[in-house]
Amino acid sequence: MKKGSVEMHNIPHSRPTVGEEEVQAVAAVLRSGRIAQGEEVRRFEAELARQVDVTDAVAVSSGTAGLHLALVSLEVGAGDEVVIPSFVCAALLNAVRFVGAEPVPADIDPETFNIDARDVERRLTPRTKAIIVPHLFGLPADIRRIAALGVPVVEDCAQSLGSRLAGAPTGSFGVLSVFSFYATKVICTGEGGMVSSRDAGLLARIRDMRDYDEKADDRPRYNYKLTDLQAAMGIAQLRKLSDFIARRRAIASRYDDVINECGIPTPACPPDREAVPYRYVVRTERLEEILAVGREFGIGYRRPVFKPLHRYLGLNGYPHTDSAFASALSIPIYPSLGDADIEAILDSLQSLLSKKQR
Repeated sequence: MKKGSVEMHNIPHSRPTVGEEEVQAVAAVLRSGRIAQGEEVRRFEAELARQVDVTDAVAVSSGTAGLHLALVSLEVGAGDEVVIPSFVCAALLNAVRFVGAEPVPADIDPETFNIDARDVERRLTPRTKAIIVPHLFGLPADIRRIAALGVPVVEDCAQSLGSRLAGAPTGSFGVLSVFSFYATKVICTGEGGMVSSRDAGLLARIRDMRDYDEKADDRPRYNYKLTDLQAAMGIAQLRKLSDFIARRRAIASRYDDVINECGIPTPACPPDREAVPYRYVVRTERLEEILAVGREFGIGYRRPVFKPLHRYLGLNGYPHTDSAFASALSIPIYPSLGDADIEAILDSLQSLLSKKQR
């Protein structure tokens, strides 16, 4: 399709990668007549736990539900503070508010976009009960330094499944680790999530709280279950993880060639980390213009974060987050992105980013 002499496209910012294996897995569950939480969920939990080298995992209805239950299991509540990055989606803010605690945003490392361990340390108080550390855009954060501060760390792996830090998988460092399987995550089940840990006691609390039915007491519990339909899809997706990551890295390599030619900075990946390019993010002084061009010609350029959390809270003093919000461009990257679409994006980037930065 052309607009005048310019090629029009239909390239979304992100989309799921689903094949016949997922169709057959879900169909088998439908034929079984047992579609709610059951044996497929338990299999998915076990396979995810093996993937991230932890004791066990508990499947839940979303990553946000996982964050909520993680905080409840750590007995975070009213009067407590939870440190979270400002440059992240609102799920973290919501989870902290669900338990009645006070969210304390921290600034980011301008080189990686991840939460800055030094700023985290500055924001700790006697009321700090937990720190949530996302591995943003699939790049492992400096989680070991943050864990050394002595406050329980909840590792947010919503964007980092398959990445590694010092040879160990992300998801194996936090007291608890939370995963998301939303439709456009590294692997997907439509909606869904998982909480993993090496602490059997914490996992037992979470397993108890995800379902309110047939309990011996009346403590507040939730309806945060995953279904066997979703779990069957998740198992099929998890078995494709290495292929998904290889495809993402191959696309990222092609982008790198053009981005480097244009002299555009990308997030730094320290040598002890293996990133999964869940998002391909660059900085540009012409962000608004590029977003507008994408909208006009059907290429899904986006801001990687809708709105920094400190702005929701009316706070100041986050210079690196504000800078990232003003300049960060997220370029489509996902396993089902076709070669023709990649070429269209490369042509567009070369035209847009090679222009002198104003």
